[in-house]
Amino acid sequence: MGGTMDGTRQRRRGNTRQRIQDVALELFAEQGYEKTSLREIAERLEVTKAALYYHFKTKEEILVSIFDDLTQPILDLIEWGKGQPHTLETKQEIVRRYSDILADAAPLFRFMQENQATVRELRVGETFKERMQGLRDIMIDPAADLVDQVRYISAIFTLHAGMFFLQDLPGDAEQKRKAVQEVAADLVTQAHRGTTKS
Repeated sequence: MGGTMDGTRQRRRGNTRQRIQDVALELFAEQGYEKTSLREIAERLEVTKAALYYHFKTKEEILVSIFDDLTQPILDLIEWGKGQPHTLETKQEIVRRYSDILADAAPLFRFMQENQATVRELRVGETFKERMQGLRDIMIDPAADLVDQVRYISAIFTLHAGMFFLQDLPGDAEQKRKAVQEVAADLVTQAHRGTTKS
């Protein structure tokens, strides 16, 4: 029975941690990372600074935890991709899954796009670059020529660009996401055809 209580307590603690992350990311997005204080995060959460301290000692700890949690699915996708054959179906599935990951973590990626200097300074940028390289490595066929390698990489960045540059275009968000995914999938198909011809 003690195990159940511990499990519930862990879950509750996890929820508080998640609320802190969500509110911090909101504030970082609204007024910038530098201008946001732990006190303001605590105030918006309606908790004491001590309660916030129980979970996180610094703003950097909060941002790194948000980054780690929201980009864990990228690591999971890379692990999955490493065990798959280099087929067109695998690559299309990587595009689909990565599109979903970006949609789920959109507020974080927008924050990273708008606060690039902060992201670089906090080493979150370096970690993100490593994750992008891991994604690139499961997408690109070892036999692909340079133009097809660029197509594979462009498919990944098409998904990123879609998130940032289509926001203010008219239309349904889900339709825009599907359109971007289709363009990324076309690039992957072209690249794969190029590889299978050689």
